[in-house]
Amino acid sequence: MKIGMVLYPTFGGSGIVATELGKSLAQKGHEIHFITYREPVRLGGFAKGVFYHEVRISDYPLFDYSPYELVLTSKLIEVVEFYNLDILHVHYAIPHASAAFLAQRILKEKGINIPYVTTLHGTDITLVGREKSFEPVITFAINKSNGVTAVSKSLKEDTYKYFDVEREIQVIYNFVDLAMADSMHYGELKKDYAPNGEYIISHISNFRKVKRIEDIIRVFSKLKEKIPLKLLLVGDGPQRFELQQLCKRLGTCDSVTFLGKLENPMTILAISDLYMLTSNHESFGLSALEAMACGVPVISSNVGGISEVNEHGYSGFLSDVGDVEDMTKNALKILESKETLAQFKSNARKQAEKFEKSLIIEQYEKLYFKLVEEMRSDNA
Repeated sequence: MKIGMVLYPTFGGSGIVATELGKSLAQKGHEIHFITYREPVRLGGFAKGVFYHEVRISDYPLFDYSPYELVLTSKLIEVVEFYNLDILHVHYAIPHASAAFLAQRILKEKGINIPYVTTLHGTDITLVGREKSFEPVITFAINKSNGVTAVSKSLKEDTYKYFDVEREIQVIYNFVDLAMADSMHYGELKKDYAPNGEYIISHISNFRKVKRIEDIIRVFSKLKEKIPLKLLLVGDGPQRFELQQLCKRLGTCDSVTFLGKLENPMTILAISDLYMLTSNHESFGLSALEAMACGVPVISSNVGGISEVNEHGYSGFLSDVGDVEDMTKNALKILESKETLAQFKSNARKQAEKFEKSLIIEQYEKLYFKLVEEMRSDNA
């Protein structure tokens, strides 16, 4: 099957999942065409069955802002026509779903019938999508999608809550590559960051307010009074300066390392003992799943789809948003002894196995074949 994969090429969860999905499908013999404005960060080098098509954004003197949605629509039409694609899969509703709808209608005028799947990832619904100016277009584009998926039950419920969506939404969870996690062996690297055998706590994000990284630093400060620890923060974003200042005020700068953006943050997860995700909202929590795949238990807030990933008392613990005291208490439960930590690490890995890549890829394949067959039958 020839599949067009439309995505944001950044470090965000939607782009990572879309890229890994496309690469995995190519390994199974499908032909994958990534369509976006920059090469996806997780794409890597040349691979059989993988193509990248750049959406080139030019400066138009007439416009204050480049009309990306129209440029993307034109690129979709071009790629579908030239490569005879079977289906489009757009990740993140804004503006990909509306661009896919417009491309589909224009192609139909040319005698080409192609279905498109819209996958909802989170902030396209819970944050951006609730902007009133976007709502009519997004609702329309989702309802006109031939298939709609969401990465968690929580996100599915939010979509029905905030939008007048009539389409059936299929929950297909995000996935993790267990083989990749197993290949991570960085014992020497751990000695570099924890030379005296300290436990390592880690976190990965885009350093926005919604992530509440200040809670992680406060928990770390409390834990450090009782346990030798190091904190590794992976990523960058608008709150980095504030977070660095907080470390100074708490006197933890010597034990906190800001690593910036990493192409493969699993290298850090592989040397971690505990992972923290304390967001105001998470529709899934992909970084927590990747941590568990590396055998790292998770301390997280109990919001959105995180509870569908992190099982309370088994793979880690869930706390109310902002409850630093409870998070500290739960972290101490895990780190109180090597035996307890070992059990939680084992449990975390077992929990991650429920989201193993091949199980999820198969669900997408079934959906693609179903929609392509329905489109052919409708136009027979």
